[in-house]
Amino acid sequence: MDAVRRAGDADASTSATVRDGEVFSKNLYFEHPSTTARSARATEDAMRARGVRVVRGADVPKIVTTFEEASFPAYVMDDLKERGLATPTPCQCQAWPIALSGRDLIAVAETGSGKTLAYVLPAIVHVNAQPVLEKGEGPIALVLAPTRELASQIELEVAKFAASSEIKHACVTGGVPKGPQIKALKSGGSEICVATPGRLIDFLDGGQTNLRRTSFVVLDEADRMLDMGFEPQIRRIIAQTRCDRQTLLFTATWPVEVREVAREFIRNDPVEMRVGGAGDGLLASKNVEQIVHIVEDAEAKYAKLMDILEEEMDGSSILVFVETKALVDQLTRRLRSEGWPALGLHGDKEQKERDWVLEEFRAARSPIMISTDVASRGLDVVGVKLVVNHDFPKSVEEYVHRIGRTGRAGRKGKSHTFFSILRDGKHARELAHVLRASNQSIPRALEGVVAD
Repeated sequence: MDAVRRAGDADASTSATVRDGEVFSKNLYFEHPSTTARSARATEDAMRARGVRVVRGADVPKIVTTFEEASFPAYVMDDLKERGLATPTPCQCQAWPIALSGRDLIAVAETGSGKTLAYVLPAIVHVNAQPVLEKGEGPIALVLAPTRELASQIELEVAKFAASSEIKHACVTGGVPKGPQIKALKSGGSEICVATPGRLIDFLDGGQTNLRRTSFVVLDEADRMLDMGFEPQIRRIIAQTRCDRQTLLFTATWPVEVREVAREFIRNDPVEMRVGGAGDGLLASKNVEQIVHIVEDAEAKYAKLMDILEEEMDGSSILVFVETKALVDQLTRRLRSEGWPALGLHGDKEQKERDWVLEEFRAARSPIMISTDVASRGLDVVGVKLVVNHDFPKSVEEYVHRIGRTGRAGRKGKSHTFFSILRDGKHARELAHVLRASNQSIPRALEGVVAD
């Protein structure tokens, strides 16, 4: 067998074949003494305090409560300390011991739950425990994401924690030239590949890469990928990975379509966990204050937006969602003409311009961003203070994901939503349910529609 990249600090008690008769390490977890000593009652209390539930799975590893208890190898712990992270999120506390144990995982967690590190760190540990790639072999770990924005965010996290192990990685998405991506996949191999399904299929069909060595697969925002019609591509991709792979699926919602895909692909002694109220119906993050305004015409919306910006603008990031690309451009021009530091983002802009807009927004040089739903999921900008739904989205589910751009990673956030009884009335009942479940105020006019 080839030399193992970096075995880490754990022994492998669960294994599967790498290539003809060779094995790969799968169980890379050992329980910390503090976790072992925690009683069943104390474990239940720790889960309850974090809003974590395990709804399926036998002999599930106990929840951990600190980075030390996760029993990561020293090189991961050093990276965590360098980043100054104080404590793991509830999602990470339960997902890490499951993922490091080699188990398949379904994690239903509301947006902003810290799910990216919940799978990125186990992926890095997994890769480091495997034989090195040989010429012509594709990635060991594969992360599928619905949008190039989310894929780019994920690769940034991979880069931060892969550097200490010299793990090579690639981001494979549409909307940018193929050449550099092909080079990244072929030049010495990329052990971790973050990809959108369409571009990855192009490279698989063209022979630029393969998934024969892929033993760790993540489906991130699985609900969104299915909404976007990627199910056929996902099936084709998964079929080319190892049949004994480890698969992790993360989703903010738990509709029938996602359950069916999970039932098909998540089969290796799976564990299903939920964080917060996720999976029990549509719930918004409890960290977000939701304010709904009944507004019926465009000028009234603009006047209300001015009121909000004048009250809230302090240099922090404000994300404004509108329905159409044309309105992104129109509203951005109007705000800039009146002196507001606004930029626009939508799918018709060149990728280079989109990247520039996102960087300006992240750096708070242009703290107001007007966007279509292209940025409503997967965009992880630290410290978004406020989300404004200038136009109500096509579904309440999308509303929940939009406002989830604020109040992330335990921070508090706020959202203002403009709701037209005439235009958006069909969503009134479901929106009222989300507001009620989050202990938010419901406008009297909205209650009146629901009561009718």
